[in-house]
Amino acid sequence: MNVSSQRVGIIGSGSWATALAKMLLENVSYINWYFRKPETVALFKQFGHNPRYLRGVDFDTGKIRFFTDINKITEESEILVLAVPSVFLPLLLHNLKTDISRKLILSGIKGTISEKNLLVVEYLNSHYQVPFNAVGVIAGPCHAEEVALERLSYLTIACPDENRADSFARLIQSDYIITHTSDDIWGTEYTSVIKNIIAIAAGIVHGLHYGDNFQAVLVSNAIQEIKRFVDVVHPITRDIKSSAYLGDLLVTAYSQFSRNRLFGNMIGKGYSIKTAQVEMQMIAEGYYGARSIYEINQTYHVDMPVSGTVYRILYENESPSLAIEKLAAKLS
Repeated sequence: MNVSSQRVGIIGSGSWATALAKMLLENVSYINWYFRKPETVALFKQFGHNPRYLRGVDFDTGKIRFFTDINKITEESEILVLAVPSVFLPLLLHNLKTDISRKLILSGIKGTISEKNLLVVEYLNSHYQVPFNAVGVIAGPCHAEEVALERLSYLTIACPDENRADSFARLIQSDYIITHTSDDIWGTEYTSVIKNIIAIAAGIVHGLHYGDNFQAVLVSNAIQEIKRFVDVVHPITRDIKSSAYLGDLLVTAYSQFSRNRLFGNMIGKGYSIKTAQVEMQMIAEGYYGARSIYEINQTYHVDMPVSGTVYRILYENESPSLAIEKLAAKLS
């Protein structure tokens, strides 16, 4: 893969998609970029930045080919970079007529396809016959807002094909993005899903006025919970303490930029789920992930007290204060 000459298409127009566009343009001569609304494209061209997200990031629009047709951008791109909320992916690809089974795909989606409880790599494989070794998964602690500020960040690209993992990594690396590679697409994807659930828990306890001491206990128990789950679902040798796993959990649970933590904080303060979702005007992936992981775990029966508590609060209307009180008695 000659990185600089690849035809790369970004599917998504939110903050993470915008951050990925910034990363990619450090290494490729131009990008293809899909937007759902033509009026958003018009504003982008007029002002030179995404009109809704990361407006402080200026782009040379001469290096961007804008698309509003999902079939045209997939036809025109050799590599597809997915950066949409997982809940919207099936709807977005519903009218896809282009064969993407031979495309290379880099997924920046940190959620499950909840209708089937599938990871993104599993969904692409089962519905579009994309081989697992043609998909790279972006993992690790990296908020879009800090990419916009060019603050040093570390990302891991997971792909079963080592050479492709290296090539994917070269696509997004720069002076402020340090990349590593892994072959653990299942472990990193599941971690990306569960850490969003844990971040909701962290937000809930903050909203309930628990302190830093309890937050630390919560997160230290959570990484053990993640390890138990991924070791059962996909048992390989992995270092759960590395940035692709623990680092991603920490930044999502503690950062001011974490939308899942914000969502949880609102729930802890007494907001209803619907009100919190409306006021955020963003998708908290952990809301959907909580149900998916709970349902998947009905097969594996892994001890997951933190994730289970979030599920009961969000889907069984359990009182956040009582649920966290019961959880606190189980943690060590």
